[in-house]
Amino acid sequence: MQAMVLHEPRQALRLEERPDPHPGPGELRLRVLACAVCRTDLHIVDGELPLPRLPIVPGHEIVGLVDELGAGVDARLLGQRMGVPWLGHTCGHCAYCRLGRENLCDDPVFTGHGRDGGFATHVVADASYCFPLAMAQDAVHAAPLMCAGLIGWRSLRMAGDDAIDLGLYGFGAAAHLVAQAAVQQGRRVFAFTRDGDTQAQDFARSLGAEWAGGSSEAPPRALDAAIIFAPVGALVPLALRAVRKAGRVVCGGIHMSDIPSFAYRLLWEERQLLSVANLTREDATEFLAFAARVPLHVETTSYPLARANEALSDLRSGRLQGAAVLIP
Repeated sequence: MQAMVLHEPRQALRLEERPDPHPGPGELRLRVLACAVCRTDLHIVDGELPLPRLPIVPGHEIVGLVDELGAGVDARLLGQRMGVPWLGHTCGHCAYCRLGRENLCDDPVFTGHGRDGGFATHVVADASYCFPLAMAQDAVHAAPLMCAGLIGWRSLRMAGDDAIDLGLYGFGAAAHLVAQAAVQQGRRVFAFTRDGDTQAQDFARSLGAEWAGGSSEAPPRALDAAIIFAPVGALVPLALRAVRKAGRVVCGGIHMSDIPSFAYRLLWEERQLLSVANLTREDATEFLAFAARVPLHVETTSYPLARANEALSDLRSGRLQGAAVLIP
């Protein structure tokens, strides 16, 4: 097999030949068809997240065909198209797992972080954390659903069912999917991009956003909730200023630059500031059923596996619209 491997943070990934992996008990192996590039991968490569092991193969938005099964895995999965997300394993016995909040597990394993991920031709995954993909999209367009879609869906749920006027800060891979889901649910979307990024603003409007502008602009009316996908702490006080009394601001990323100090009056009047951590298998089942029922436009730019560093660079610099996807 081939894989793009991170040996040290802040270094380029290396294309390597490796022995083909084989699944252990409860695991399966997939021949990777496509793997999207997530901002979390960028945080891993750039050394912004602590890593439990090195070297590591990044990538956790994986679509592949099951080509080998470990002991105890349902034989009917062989040959099936399945998706592999960020959440790769949970302990099942900590207080959070027992409460059904496995996204907060005390001893989790994350794909492309604690176990090798999908920037490769093959990947081994825990079969209990893989999902059949019934939607019509091909592998390239299904791959971003496995994290941008999933974490966006969880963020949308945390914004609340009463969040009709919804702000989205940072209109990238996650936001362009959430915008469509929100519009489908009857919400009104207000998209905030980098100041002056008229291309992203036009893109947001083409997907149903009622308004689009720069992140420093005020929306035309107070928002019920806002979701921040851009990893920029300075957006937090801006979003708090944009939401109504009792409104919510949801931080949808795994990493963010420091939040600057702000006046308490921005938080007062029962405004809430929340963060989203990882996902649950219930989130995945619910969102993937929605995506099979309501086809989403998934904007992608494809790269050969060997050009993973170029894809990461384009994501880092903001040159992408939608999601980058690696094809082995």
